[in-house]
Amino acid sequence: MAKQNDQLEMYYGALTRNFEFAKQNRVNSTPAESALWEELRNKKLKGYKFRRQHPVGIFILDFYCHAAKLAIEIDGEYHLEQEQQLYDRARTELLYQAGIKELRFTNQDILTNLPSVLGTIIQILEK
Repeated sequence: MAKQNDQLEMYYGALTRNFEFAKQNRVNSTPAESALWEELRNKKLKGYKFRRQHPVGIFILDFYCHAAKLAIEIDGEYHLEQEQQLYDRARTELLYQAGIKELRFTNQDILTNLPSVLGTIIQILEK
């Protein structure tokens, strides 16, 4: 029963359809998502396990570490649009209310300065 409760908590009541969307997203990863995933899955930063395209509530997180309650989002250029920025702020607030910290990086950050991105993630995990 404890394992089942942990599973329920890990997904925060995720919508059933989001599991299928997440699966599709994993198949269609962006180059930045693929690059970061290679680091997160192979190195298990500080012993923490990350999941990619993980359903949480009404959202699908690019990367999620349940043990640290940490979401990592990689933003493409469409995140510069005002409407998307409003959505992102609301989403960040809802995640925060659920006790989930969120880190955001741009595609450019990942593709041009991956060591710095990993350093930032490690700093958060060590807190």
